[in-house]
Amino acid sequence: MSRIVYVNGEYLPETEAKVSIFDRGFLFADGVYEVTSVLGGKLIDFDGHARRLERSLGELDMTPPIGRDALLEVHRQLVARNGLEEGMIYLQITRGAPADRDFAFPSEEVPGTVVLFPQAKTLTGPEIAAKGWRIVTVDDLRWGRRDIKTVQLLYPSMGKMAAKAAGADDAWMVEDGHVTEGTSNNAYIVKDGKIVTRHLGTEILHGITRAAVLRFAAEAQMKVEERAFTVEEAQAADEAFVTSASSFVMPVVEIDGVVLGDGTPGPIAMRLREIYIDESRKVAL
Repeated sequence: MSRIVYVNGEYLPETEAKVSIFDRGFLFADGVYEVTSVLGGKLIDFDGHARRLERSLGELDMTPPIGRDALLEVHRQLVARNGLEEGMIYLQITRGAPADRDFAFPSEEVPGTVVLFPQAKTLTGPEIAAKGWRIVTVDDLRWGRRDIKTVQLLYPSMGKMAAKAAGADDAWMVEDGHVTEGTSNNAYIVKDGKIVTRHLGTEILHGITRAAVLRFAAEAQMKVEERAFTVEEAQAADEAFVTSASSFVMPVVEIDGVVLGDGTPGPIAMRLREIYIDESRKVAL
């Protein structure tokens, strides 16, 4: 059965969805995106994703082509029309499609392009995080404004392929000897009961799941330190994990061939995963 997707005000079978070849998202990666998880047919952290979307658009001087309430309704319609119980809704907004290719931004009269589609995926269940992830590290060669959630994802994609070639699950990116983040997630280590994750700045994405997990950690009276950490520090950690909208809290058991602890998911990561899923279900829209 073909998925129902949303393109510029229309709900269409995915086989009928079309975007102009002159769309600036296609030609210049001139666009932003968000991914909102769905559990039990409800949206997780929608407000946080909507706020970050608005910030990303503002940082790129893009006028929001759709309001927050209308965007929420589109998300809900896609969940309902596709019978989506568990998975994600992908959203992309670009600067639109002028009449021809030009490096200069088009006039504000050119409407932005709005595309959303569902992705069915199993996100919960004990088997998801049972083994934990093996991580390799790669140099962070991305542009400097990583705090803007743009569709410029070629280098993270290359990082994931480097991990796959090494038989690992994902890659952490490293700059000046310190871990910035994963290819599509924020990175954490745990040492002597303290959770350490990089401080916010232009070097990393301000993760919506990150914010929620750190809030839940504080409520559970876990110690958290926001600072940069090195690869060597990570390899000497008691445990590690990543957070994202698609993986929630995912334990890390190996970094560049060095096994952490006894090679199994750590207790703090697993507890935070449990808390995040339980608490997110309670407030899902």
